[in-house]
Amino acid sequence: MFGLGRKTKMPAEDEALPGRATPIQPTAEHFVNGHRVLPPFPQGMKTAMFGMGCFWGAERRFWSLEGVHSTAVGYAAGTTPNPTYEEVCTGMTGHNEVVLVVYDPAKTDYQTLLKTFWEAHNPTEGMRQGNDVGTQYRSGIYTFDDDQRALAQATREHYQHALAQVTSAPITTEIMDAPPFYYAEDYHQQYLAKNPAGYCGLGGTGVCYPA
Repeated sequence: MFGLGRKTKMPAEDEALPGRATPIQPTAEHFVNGHRVLPPFPQGMKTAMFGMGCFWGAERRFWSLEGVHSTAVGYAAGTTPNPTYEEVCTGMTGHNEVVLVVYDPAKTDYQTLLKTFWEAHNPTEGMRQGNDVGTQYRSGIYTFDDDQRALAQATREHYQHALAQVTSAPITTEIMDAPPFYYAEDYHQQYLAKNPAGYCGLGGTGVCYPA
């Protein structure tokens, strides 16, 4: 019913699936570190949101970083309210698979998160990431304030210059104000910690983000 061509095209609002009013509620505690994945978060924490392909491997990259308090996977930047994984996979919700990162700015900074973002996936592939094809696998940075937006844009240009040494492909990463974040189903949360031999399609370009 939904071929590859359909899955790589963002649906119009009147085409998108209707969704539902009831949100998905995952387990409140992070499987790896025991911190909360649901608000409220400790005072002083900041949030970031990234889409970089299959969210299983993307989340693992961030929960492993020093200064990251908590992570959760979910859906964002689409139309359908409170979508399910099965609905997102049809390409008819417009959502991206994303990671919500809660971090302590006293221990790390947004630039460090962006360095991990750029290096851990291929930001030039449009509506795909490796063998994973569809709008849900697009590269995206979803910013929570003007400083994040400015830094995201600056690092995109900086990394484009580095990529130009090895490829002519332009970066396709979308940068936009953070849209509503819908938590994914509980079995997706910290998936690769629960299933160490599970699938991870995350792969970078091999180009380091230049200092």
